[in-house]
Amino acid sequence: MATELEDLKILKNAENIADSVWKRVVQWEQFAKDVVGKQITRAVDSVGANIAESYGRFNYGEKLQFLYYSRGSLFETKYWLNRALARELMQADEVKGYAARLSDVARQLNTFAGSLKSQRKDTKAQSKTVREPGAEYIVEDWFDDSAPLFTNTELDWLMTLPSVSSL
Repeated sequence: MATELEDLKILKNAENIADSVWKRVVQWEQFAKDVVGKQITRAVDSVGANIAESYGRFNYGEKLQFLYYSRGSLFETKYWLNRALARELMQADEVKGYAARLSDVARQLNTFAGSLKSQRKDTKAQSKTVREPGAEYIVEDWFDDSAPLFTNTELDWLMTLPSVSSL
């Protein structure tokens, strides 16, 4: 496992694809940039961004969740690549090249997620929870119904106190 975020091979691959798509999209005419270009660059940037966010999480469930977001962005990118091809913004060989590179990242994501799941299982197997035995609560009948809470003298005295509203 890499010790630094920048050492993650999967992140480097995602960044290279994102930068390559960016360089291609900035060459398009304005309408194509607005409609397809912004969507495809956001999607492809999100692949790497979610890998990075996963790396920064402590909880295994959160790490996996961001890897799943990354995979979703990867498939969104493939969708927009198909739109770019259909709208003749990219050539077929160019789209196939990006799709192949994204498929490699998808395999790496699956491997990374599988590795995290294994680590989580190993961590759970190794952790031993220490619990104290439950406390025993004993309820005793301390209230004696035969003895009044207040004597008549005390009740009379309470009645002579000024009311709260008059204070």
